[in-house]
Amino acid sequence: MATGTENVSSAGPARVRHREPEAHDLSTAHLKLIPPAKELRLKIRLEAVRVAANLDRSRPLTKELLRGHAEQLMRAAGLPPGYLGFTMVAISNEFWREQFMAVDFKRRLLLLPHCLKHSETCPADYDAAGLNCTGCGGCVIADFKLTADELGYKVLVAEGTPAMLKVLTCGEVDAVLGIACLNALERAFDKVLKVGVPSLAVPLLSNDCAATTVDIDWVNEAVKLRATAAPKRTRTYLPLLRAANEMFADSQLNALAPRSRGATTADATDPIAATESLGYDWIATGGKRFRPFITLAAYDAMNGGKNVRPADMSTPVELPAAVRRVAMAMEVFHKASLLHDDIEDDDTYRYGRETLHRRHGVPTAINVGDYLIGLGYRLVSREAKALGAEAVTDILERLSQAHEKLAEGQGAELFWRDGGNKEIKPLDALKIYALKTAPAFEAALYAGMRLAGPAAAHEPLIAEFSRNLGVAYQIINDLEDWDGDDDNKLVRGQDVLSARPTLLLALALETATPAQKRELHEILGDKEKCECAIHRVRQIYASHQVFEQAETMVRKYRERCETVANGTTPDALRELLTFFVNTMLERDLPPLPAGQ
Repeated sequence: MATGTENVSSAGPARVRHREPEAHDLSTAHLKLIPPAKELRLKIRLEAVRVAANLDRSRPLTKELLRGHAEQLMRAAGLPPGYLGFTMVAISNEFWREQFMAVDFKRRLLLLPHCLKHSETCPADYDAAGLNCTGCGGCVIADFKLTADELGYKVLVAEGTPAMLKVLTCGEVDAVLGIACLNALERAFDKVLKVGVPSLAVPLLSNDCAATTVDIDWVNEAVKLRATAAPKRTRTYLPLLRAANEMFADSQLNALAPRSRGATTADATDPIAATESLGYDWIATGGKRFRPFITLAAYDAMNGGKNVRPADMSTPVELPAAVRRVAMAMEVFHKASLLHDDIEDDDTYRYGRETLHRRHGVPTAINVGDYLIGLGYRLVSREAKALGAEAVTDILERLSQAHEKLAEGQGAELFWRDGGNKEIKPLDALKIYALKTAPAFEAALYAGMRLAGPAAAHEPLIAEFSRNLGVAYQIINDLEDWDGDDDNKLVRGQDVLSARPTLLLALALETATPAQKRELHEILGDKEKCECAIHRVRQIYASHQVFEQAETMVRKYRERCETVANGTTPDALRELLTFFVNTMLERDLPPLPAGQ
């Protein structure tokens, strides 16, 4: 930026995957402009201090409230609409500033973007955590990293939510300072902020991944912030998220679910222990652990939500071992379904490494999946004495129903994929989603509530909320297949190449011309098709406004979830359901067309 950019860094093109914006994800691009003058950026930040002074810090600030405060500030200051994203970041920073300052340097994470480096001369390599900066001094990444290292920060040069959530849920840090473009901040920081993690952000001065700049003074100021007094802390689900993640560390995993064969690792010569070893290794590998979190958080909500509090590693989460085992079972069932799903779709990678059936063969992978199903049921059934036979029976019944529905949904998808008729109606796709995705959420939510006591009065809301949540979540997953999902999918359009009966495909087929239908049918399931074929599918989808229709449906399912949540008691459960909506269904959607 030409004006007011003294003390500003620059870097050459980055060797990272650059995603060109698509027609369906440009709805907020015009709201993410960076004020070109440093003086104007400072003015907005100072106005944000005034706005944030009167905000309630007992709960995380929602995007809706944040946007409202930003729009009010902009009207008062006479700012154009394009600065909305920057203004929201400024207010969010002031909301969290004191809490961020109160976190010890050694408990903070500095997240830096790849695109600040000099690509032509950078000697660093990438590892599982991101760019492994050598500190050569050739760009500002090394300068920022050196300062942060000296203070005690954990430093990552990586993009996206997974990198942050991994270190947060593992209990390594309690606060985050992130530098990124406004697009990346929206994708990565939004969920972290909703969890209730004290976080500050410094926007890059460009949304162009190829070359960008940043206010060095602003970054250095933020890195060195230190508290002078204890602030009022915001309630957060982070302790429960950590509790869900920690169950799958070796110490807790082996304590909560002792191996039948005794040893923590199998003897390579012992065929009897091999299945157990592969199963436990798969349980401990990857994943967001959101299903066990649902169970733990639902149990906690029905007991007053006492573990929803500011993150404090010195105060452990108090949850009975029996409750943890039932929550663990939710993840074990999920991991079993992934093994079988990877086989049925012949997927190559999961969690950044080759799928189990690729490494050990299909028969072994099927068997490990079956073993995990048995282990999951045993984790629940063995707690009859601690939880009561009636509670265990109710939970097992709900889990068995979920398994049946999952198999029916997956079976419908397989019959469609392997059949000759590739026509599918939107309603049929939604029925498959309701069978494949919603029952897992319903089982995890029900289990947590039933662990706390009788849940019969809540069963209708559990079913309705989970159905709408699951369908909306799956539609978002379909959309992210075209956005580029860094969690699992590195190439867009994989659902088409794998011939999955998605809502997007159904919407396209509903209005496509005969010629377009023939094109889609020829491309479906052909993994040898080139990128141009995927581009053609995207063109067909765009011409029939498929992405916009899907986003509108996400909004409507979300509204149904919100209606259920708003009418729920007790308060802690209502807040939890709202949290699920805000974290799982958050998507920056365009406005509804008039009359809808």
